[in-house]
Amino acid sequence: MTTATTELLTVPDVMARLKLGRSKVYDLIRSHRLISIKIDGARRIPADAVRDFILGQIEEAA
Repeated sequence: MTTATTELLTVPDVMARLKLGRSKVYDLIRSHRLISIKIDGARRIPADAVRDFILGQIEEAA
């Protein structure tokens, strides 16, 4: 059995990393541009998903 350790971020963590407001982070989640999971009602975003989002934005801008 393989175990993976992925850092899970809260919405405020993502807000700070992306320098965005709460509503915009939830818009990104709702539009499936930012992957997230729910754990007993708590929304969590894998740090890898934030990195992938940033890389995708850089590619679009190039």
